[in-house]
Amino acid sequence: MDDVAALVDRIWRSDAAGMLGALSRRLGDFDRAEEALSDALAEALKRWPGEGVPDSPAGWLVTTGWRKALDRLRRDAVAREKTARLAAEPPPEPGVDDRLAMIFACCHPDLAEPARVALTLYAAGGLSTAEIAAAFLVPLPTMAQRLSRAKRQLRERGIRFEMPTPQEYADRLSSVLAVIYLVFNEGYLSTGRSAQRGELAREGVELARQLAALLPREPEAAGLAALLELHHARAAARFDSWGRIVLLEQQDRRLWDEPAIERAALRLRSAVRQGRPGPYQVRAGIAALHALAVSYAATDWADVRSLYDRLYALDPSPVVLLNRAVATRFAAGPAQALEEVDALADRLAGYHLWHATRADLLATLDRPAEALASAERALELASNPAERELMSRRVGELRRRL
Repeated sequence: MDDVAALVDRIWRSDAAGMLGALSRRLGDFDRAEEALSDALAEALKRWPGEGVPDSPAGWLVTTGWRKALDRLRRDAVAREKTARLAAEPPPEPGVDDRLAMIFACCHPDLAEPARVALTLYAAGGLSTAEIAAAFLVPLPTMAQRLSRAKRQLRERGIRFEMPTPQEYADRLSSVLAVIYLVFNEGYLSTGRSAQRGELAREGVELARQLAALLPREPEAAGLAALLELHHARAAARFDSWGRIVLLEQQDRRLWDEPAIERAALRLRSAVRQGRPGPYQVRAGIAALHALAVSYAATDWADVRSLYDRLYALDPSPVVLLNRAVATRFAAGPAQALEEVDALADRLAGYHLWHATRADLLATLDRPAEALASAERALELASNPAERELMSRRVGELRRRL
């Protein structure tokens, strides 16, 4: 039973968008589709331990959910005519169009952007409300209300779960890109109990690739796909055999997927040639400089810092400046980098990586007492278990220096 429950959870995580998309397109109602799929998941937990897992679990769940939805509709006199039409044509196996249609529907411009991103993370990424709340740094009840309101708006405004026309892409693309990026990031370094969730990171990469194939003239879609491919190519080296984070400078580059890096770099070059730069292309450029360098020390830090300047012009976030300071450390020295980090105190004092970066710079400048205080604060603020373990080790090292 435990194995079946784990399998059902994996299927939900990986195929939620396709299953919900297939049912929503047939039923024309996200809430009915979600309710039907919930019934189907419960049915699977009851039947699969004894009957075995079907050859196509996602297809079985969609078909079972569809039947459950019809049963509910038959009990509703108003819906009987609709039920007859639906019963004549069962839904097909969920496919790529269903997944992308679900994402674009959840990113409809009639919804506020935070609601679009949150709803798509829920419907496409299979994230729980708690995980999405953690990703947005908002209380759980706030996120639950946001999701409920977004689903209600989908229903009230009659938003169809169909692929948008080419003319509609531009209105929704920025939210779709943000959604896929957040899905990948949640898998790459999870906000939940696990340090990482590989299946979710792979889902983000696959969605980005599909979007890039769907929109070949959108360089930012290709930029995002290249960015996620470059990060994912290092997956085998990011954690050691004990599940501890291995920092970029300490990773065994022989474990990196070199063919994947080359393919991503080619994709990025093709996107850049279109002459319409955007933040995802610049982020991918930074990732490519790291991935193509023969060693951490041989990285072209001046170019990395220059790309962070370009990124800040497109995305003026203090986190971008914090990351630039890391490049400054190697391009201009730790003293200048510390000045840049300290200038961000009023905006990032509650961010654990600001304190962690500051601790590393202070340690490099031989100020161990101050470095320890910053490392201890980073440990207090970190939530991911692997990051906490890393900061705990760093705190121990600094205490031994005193």
